[in-house]
Amino acid sequence: MKEQTIVIDLDTGLQARPAAQFVQLANRYSSDVFIEKDQKRINAKSIMGLMSLAVGQGEEVKLIVDGSDEEEVIKQLTEFVKQT
Repeated sequence: MKEQTIVIDLDTGLQARPAAQFVQLANRYSSDVFIEKDQKRINAKSIMGLMSLAVGQGEEVKLIVDGSDEEEVIKQLTEFVKQT
């Protein structure tokens, strides 16, 4: 299991389209992927879960990944939230 704190640099945060793209990217991998914000942990492969966190630009979240491809998942999702 790998954990990493990431800052959301996307202009709109993880709302609407970026949230859907994030979920699609997470679903490409076999690892379990979770995001934690304010002590609330959600499945990052669920659009409803991700939208419920209301993650805005500049906010920190913890990315938690467990599985055979966890290194690649963290790399790809971290790169995704750094796009502007």
